[in-house]
Amino acid sequence: MAGRKCQVCAAVLPERGRGRRSVYCSAACRQRAYRDRHTAVEQPAAAVLADIERQVQTLALRPPEAFRSDAEALGAAVRRLRRLAHDVTRVDVTKTRERPPGDEAGFAALVEPHRKWLHLHCYRMVGSYDDAEDLVQETLLKAWRDRSGFEGRAAVRTWLYRIATNVCIDHLRRTGRRPRRYEPVPGIESGSGGPPDRLPWLQPYPDRLLDELPSGDEQPEAAAESRETVELVFLAALQHLPPRQRAVLIFRDVLGRPVEEVAALTDMSAAATNSALQRARRTLRERLPRQRADWAVGQRSQEEQDVVRRYTAAAERADVSMMADLLGVDVVVTMPPNPVWFAGRDALLRQLGRVFDPASPGYFGRWRHLPVRANRQPAVAGYVQRPGTSVYRAQMVDVLRVEAGRIVEITTFEAHLVAAFGLPLRLPAEGGDGGHR
Repeated sequence: MAGRKCQVCAAVLPERGRGRRSVYCSAACRQRAYRDRHTAVEQPAAAVLADIERQVQTLALRPPEAFRSDAEALGAAVRRLRRLAHDVTRVDVTKTRERPPGDEAGFAALVEPHRKWLHLHCYRMVGSYDDAEDLVQETLLKAWRDRSGFEGRAAVRTWLYRIATNVCIDHLRRTGRRPRRYEPVPGIESGSGGPPDRLPWLQPYPDRLLDELPSGDEQPEAAAESRETVELVFLAALQHLPPRQRAVLIFRDVLGRPVEEVAALTDMSAAATNSALQRARRTLRERLPRQRADWAVGQRSQEEQDVVRRYTAAAERADVSMMADLLGVDVVVTMPPNPVWFAGRDALLRQLGRVFDPASPGYFGRWRHLPVRANRQPAVAGYVQRPGTSVYRAQMVDVLRVEAGRIVEITTFEAHLVAAFGLPLRLPAEGGDGGHR
C-alpha cells in the first residue's frame, strides 16, 4: 500500500504505529493549512498565476489612470504569489532541520492560538500590515528553530512575544525608517497649513481581524484591541519612538505587563525599562491630539456611521458642497506611500472639484464605496469606473478620523489593501448606477 502523503506539500509521511495519525509533515505545513482555511481571500498558486497572466495580457498604457489602476491590481496579485512562494520556502527550510520525530503537531498546537496576537503586536511595532505578515512568519520560523530552548517556565505567548519583539527591532534597525515631513508637490496646491508627518510605510489594520482575536486566560490583552491602542493617530505617534522604547511602551501601557517581565522581554534592567517608558510617554504626549473625544462607543459609532453614509453619498454624487459640510476647517489628508497631501478644507475641495467635474482634465470617473472599519475607525473602500471602462476598480481605502461630527483627518491607502478587508479588487458595473441619482 502506498504511503500516506502530507495534505499540503505531498511529502510521504512516516508510519507512526497506533494512535492518531498526523496529516502534515511539519509544523510549517500545518500552519499553512490553517491559514489557508481561515483566509477568505487566499487563492491557489495556479489561480494567482493565471490571474497574473490574464492581467498582463489586458494591460494597456492608455489612459494613464486606467494603466495605473491595472498596474496596482497586478502588483497585488504578484504580492499574493510572493507570499505563496514564501510559504513554500518556509516549508523547505523547516524540513532541512533535524528534529525529533513526532513533534510537528505539538509545535503547531503550541503556537497557533497566539498567531493573531503576534500579528497585531508586529503591526503595532512596525505600523505596516504587509510587513507584519512577514514578521510573524519570521517569528514562527525562529521559534521553530529555537524550540529546544523553551523550557516551559514562561507562558508560551511571552516566549513568542520576546522572539517577535527582537524580530521587529531588527527589522526597524535594518530599514532605518524615520518619520519625515511632507514636501511640496509640483503642480498640486497642498494648502497653506504646515506639512504633516510623512510615514510611507503606514498601513491600516482591518477590524475584522481584531474581532477574531481569541480570548483566553492571558488577559490583560483584553484591552489591547481597544480603540485607543490601535487608532491610526496612536500608531503614527508610536513611529516616532526608538524601537526599544516602542516595545517597552506597548508591553507596559498597552498589554499591561509588569515591569520585571517587560525588562526580560526587552533585554533591559528594570531601571532602564522604567526610564525608557517615561521617555516614550513624554514623546507620545507631544504627538497625540490634546483634545480627545469621549470614548462613548455607542454614541461615536452612530455619529461615525452617519458621517460615512454622507461621505459616500457626496463622493458618489460628485457633490463638492455636500463634502464641504462634512470636513473640518483644518482637515488633513495624507496618502501613504504617495507623496501627495492636503492641509485645510479649501485645498482639498479645490482638488475634489477637479476630480469630480467631468469637464475637467483631472476628472477621474464615477465612484462607488463599500463601508469597512479599520483600526477601530470608520473607513470606506473606494472603487472608480474610469471613462470608457465597464468595471469599477479598487482605488483606495480611506480611513477617517471624526471629531464632533466633522472629518478632521483622512488617510488614503493603496488599492491592494482592500483584499485585507475581504473585498474584491473589482466590482461589476451592472446592476448599479455608480451611486448617481
